Amino acid sequence: MPRYAAIDIGSNSIRMAAAEVLPGAPMRVLASERVVTRLGEGVFRNGLLSQESLELTCSVLARMAQQYQKLEVVGVRAVATSAVRDSRNQAEFVERASQAIGAPVEIVSGREESRLIHLGVQARWPHPNRSVLIVDIGGGSAELIASEHGQMRDSFSKPLGAVRLREIFLPDDPPQAGQLHQMHEYIEEKLAGIANRFGKGHWDRVIATSATASAVVCAVNRIPRTKREQADRMRASAREVRRLYKKLSVLDLADRRNAIGIGPKRAEIIVPGVSVLLRVLEDFRLPGLYYSAAGVRDGIIADLHARGVGRELAQLSRDQRREVEQMSRRYGVALPHARKVAGLAHVLFTDLQPLHQLPPHFGKLLEAAAYLHDAGHFVADSNHHKHSYYLVNNSDMPGFTNRERELIANLCRYHRKSMPTPMHSNWQSLNAEDKRVVLFLIPLLRLADNLDVSHEERIESLSCHIRDGQVVLQLGSAADVSLEQWAAERSGEAFRQVYNRPVVTQKAGADSARA
Repeated sequence: MPRYAAIDIGSNSIRMAAAEVLPGAPMRVLASERVVTRLGEGVFRNGLLSQESLELTCSVLARMAQQYQKLEVVGVRAVATSAVRDSRNQAEFVERASQAIGAPVEIVSGREESRLIHLGVQARWPHPNRSVLIVDIGGGSAELIASEHGQMRDSFSKPLGAVRLREIFLPDDPPQAGQLHQMHEYIEEKLAGIANRFGKGHWDRVIATSATASAVVCAVNRIPRTKREQADRMRASAREVRRLYKKLSVLDLADRRNAIGIGPKRAEIIVPGVSVLLRVLEDFRLPGLYYSAAGVRDGIIADLHARGVGRELAQLSRDQRREVEQMSRRYGVALPHARKVAGLAHVLFTDLQPLHQLPPHFGKLLEAAAYLHDAGHFVADSNHHKHSYYLVNNSDMPGFTNRERELIANLCRYHRKSMPTPMHSNWQSLNAEDKRVVLFLIPLLRLADNLDVSHEERIESLSCHIRDGQVVLQLGSAADVSLEQWAAERSGEAFRQVYNRPVVTQKAGADSARA
């Protein structure tokens, strides 16, 4: 399963997550950490990231990078938001932060931040058929997002983060009434008109994300901060939020820290955070909100997976592809067919990764075998699969190790006819791990080869879906592909033997399938 890492460098805290992603299933979190750094405090006072906070941030980033690097992630993205967007020394920060994690750190716009938040919510708590208002109160900014049928329709990013508001308006503790009034007027001014643009009263659900929303829902439901994961998808009514704000706004820091669900760090900035949430509820005339633990990190991981980041690890490099194509020409292989089989094999390998769970680099060997499986015709048509094994295993293949060459040769050997048996000396020469790899790849190569059995490249697109205990191959083509369906059905027996699942082929747009 592909593994990705995400880092969200916010104005109040840094969040890191590394996760495995399975198509159609919730991501499995492998590592997660959140550290409060208050990066935005200096920015909101004088426009500069302080050297102290910069040093702390880089130290935290380096430690987080060590965590996900041990997990062999195939893709990582680190983003910085409001505080760094507003800082005059952002170039220095980006350079040092990038060095700390050994990967680029990018400053994202409020619009991109909103998009990632939306992706994160939809990944963890999908609402494909509903109208959803998403509210995220960060340290430096607040994002309001309108979602329709799982798609982001509109968004606003406003400078209404909890750290920013505390720094600008609430120097005293507890805050004075005049300070609270000035803050309320500022929040009202920044939110003016958004409710009318988004539309009032039509939201199927309101979802609030971020630590402010978590603290609010924990507080009104009397959930201790040590058990805050229980707050995910729980509700707080507008009346409860209003009551909580009135209570917290008159307490000093010590008493706020004693409030159930708030936490010692969050207590420092909870008043402005709740004030923004309450104003949104009032402006939109909303009865309440739900909390979601999703955020930018989840959105980054979902986005990396959707864009196929890391799939290139399963494909031949330019030099490797040049080598196998030269070998194909040397042995008279029909290159159009070989390229088509290689492309189909790559789709099968990546889409069916949840079944075989092989590391990405084995996809390269499958692709190489797709190019060379017919090389044996150069010797004789009869038993050409055995001849293919001999030619590949005894060829010089720059760009491949001896072990890789042997695995490719074995895949060529078993692209047709019998499956491996203890009687085959080439099979017996493999160690247990290599046998497992070859065994999982053989059915994929056979399927790919048979999906172009006519050598006419009729299959224009292929997608694979795992559902109801079977594997469905969706074939896109304007031509008649009944021969390809029949051939895939015939080769599906090897797939059933290895994966214990039947293969179903279906032409895109067709109502019937062949099994």
